[in-house]
Amino acid sequence: MAVKIKLKRLGKIRSPHYRIVVADSRTRRDGRAIEEIGKYHPTYNPSVIEVDGERVAYWLGVGAQPTEPVLAILKKTGDWQKFKGEPAPAPLLQQAEKSARPSFEALGGEDEGKGEAITQKKKAEKKDEAPAESSSSASTEA
Repeated sequence: MAVKIKLKRLGKIRSPHYRIVVADSRTRRDGRAIEEIGKYHPTYNPSVIEVDGERVAYWLGVGAQPTEPVLAILKKTGDWQKFKGEPAPAPLLQQAEKSARPSFEALGGEDEGKGEAITQKKKAEKKDEAPAESSSSASTEA
């Protein structure tokens, strides 16, 4: 019996998440699994990867073959390099949580009033300018 380490798809249509499972190679993608050994959520930012390293090492040692997507995940977590005896990769970067909006104090805001906001009416200005232009143009012609 050939055993594979593969992804089992869960979730809605446009929000997939996967479980890393050990299953018989003849079972369908979302079929019965022997054991679940991890999780993978690609839609989160940054994506969430949780793998039980001990169980992965056991199944790889027994002869289970990872599929290509699982192999890429195992290389990112360092479990594949540990199994092969190679140096471990750089650790995955964890993105710091950001607040939704920066606070007023963080932006360097001061509590000084700058006066009232006064909006002048544009229609009144145009009426005032029109007679001034006609009188100034008449005076320049003479």
